[in-house]
Amino acid sequence: MAMTPDDVLKLVKDKEVKFVDFRFTDTRGKEQHVTVPVKYFNKEKFEQGHAFDGSSIAGWKGIQASDMLLMPDPVSARMDPFTDEPVLNISCDVYEPMDGKPYDRCPRSIAKKAEAYLKSTGLGDVAYFGPEPEFFIFDGVTWDVGMSGCFVKIKSEEAPWSSGIDYESGNMGHRAPVKGGYFPVPPTDTLGDIRNAMVLALEQQGVEVEVHHHEVGAMGQCEIGTRFAPLVQRADWMQILKYTVWNTAASYGKTATFMPKPVVGDNGSGMHVHQSLAKGGQNLFSGNGYAGLSDLALHYIGGIIKHAKALNAITCPGTNSYKRLVPGFEAPINLAYSSRNRSAAVRVPLVPNPKGRRIEVRFPDPTCNPYLAFTAMMMAGLDGIQNKIKPGDPIDKNLYDLPPEIAARVPKVCASLEQALEELEKDHEFLTRGGVFSKDMLQAYMALKEEELTAFRMQTHPLEFQMYYSL
Repeated sequence: MAMTPDDVLKLVKDKEVKFVDFRFTDTRGKEQHVTVPVKYFNKEKFEQGHAFDGSSIAGWKGIQASDMLLMPDPVSARMDPFTDEPVLNISCDVYEPMDGKPYDRCPRSIAKKAEAYLKSTGLGDVAYFGPEPEFFIFDGVTWDVGMSGCFVKIKSEEAPWSSGIDYESGNMGHRAPVKGGYFPVPPTDTLGDIRNAMVLALEQQGVEVEVHHHEVGAMGQCEIGTRFAPLVQRADWMQILKYTVWNTAASYGKTATFMPKPVVGDNGSGMHVHQSLAKGGQNLFSGNGYAGLSDLALHYIGGIIKHAKALNAITCPGTNSYKRLVPGFEAPINLAYSSRNRSAAVRVPLVPNPKGRRIEVRFPDPTCNPYLAFTAMMMAGLDGIQNKIKPGDPIDKNLYDLPPEIAARVPKVCASLEQALEELEKDHEFLTRGGVFSKDMLQAYMALKEEELTAFRMQTHPLEFQMYYSL
């Protein structure tokens, strides 16, 4: 049952809450917060909001018009499991104080517009999402970027490269080989207790967990599988999951990262996103077509494939994203769909119950802003349905073993963030329908990403010394 402001105030009293933490998400997808003592938290906060300075958030307001409001959503209230004092966390939408409307660059508000747009089309009344974010847990990481040089060093007792280290407590010797982390039991998998703790903390915060395990990456790659939910709620859960993973790892003296490609030569971290549409409680993706899909679902796939390169700018948002999406390796770069074939960018999972029929988009990664990424994929899928875009024939063969002449005809995702931004600049009309994304928001997003590109272009890489120093 959905929480109301009165329910939240009762929870505050019952749990003897000392502080209330207002959470919101910036354009890049980083969660921000501001905390108030409980004596200043009352029902008026739900009606009038909490004022803050929007000019300090990258890509948002200028200093001349910086006043903004955080409007707490009572449905999202949950106790923080990591604080010394009782703290209530609550997700917020960002509003303009002048007109009392949602700020058009607030990711959570954009996701709410997307849910409203779906209903307005009459095509469905709920979009379900189920992301599978992968992440690494390391013992430590150090790096430096400067004029005199740069480096990065990863410390991991699980890593194959640690077999020759004489640890003070001894070297356990049980390690998975490169790309061999899926799924050996302890003592090779040393992270089971940490993942258990993460799961319990997630459940305390209302996030339903279905499974957890070690992933392919030998040096601490993990996955926690959480239940599907409607778009906005599922994006909220993604932010809670990241917060939980980071803080649980820290409590064990370790560090976690959702970077798509932190380790050279082993698997990267993706975020396969399961999705479907429903109306009146009926799964609209279930039918009598390929792999048990409906025509509507196939057209949804058609929209995803058609707009995939523009989507890349949002679902694969960093320069590091494209070090995972490299031809010749087992990355979902081929814009094709298939039943059970994990080498396709869109997979149709095998499910025994038609109620669970869905598709899985495999090219996103967990550094994306979940509110924007889920919204963008849904908008692409809706365009496919509205225009009856056919996805072509499925490819059930291993896409990495196709003859070169056939493989060359299969379109690919973008090869760089630069290319993805160019594609988004050309192909974004589908995102602006119903006022979901504003053109101003998209321009601001692309400007932020151009700043990242410029910084990356200007930095000399150690590999360049290896390749060019003696030429």
